[in-house]
Amino acid sequence: MNGDRFIEVPSRMLPGDTLDALLEAFVTRQGYDTTDTQEGMRGWVAQLKRQLECGELLIAHDLKTESTEVMTLAQWRAFGRDLADDEEEG
Repeated sequence: MNGDRFIEVPSRMLPGDTLDALLEAFVTRQGYDTTDTQEGMRGWVAQLKRQLECGELLIAHDLKTESTEVMTLAQWRAFGRDLADDEEEG
């Protein structure tokens, strides 16, 4: 679906501090309120790790931009459609 540009990265393959940094960036990008869990950012990171394990989130590496980020399944699917549209136009 996402062509050869993106690869899914299993979270278990990442060092813990790298995974935490990716999840913290996702929390910030999504605008989550880190004051609404008792543990703040740590609480969100723990919740997101559970979502990764359940398959609700995934980690995608963009080979074109050499960036890696966390996405929801909806974002992943929408991103794939956007890329397909771009490729058809180009």
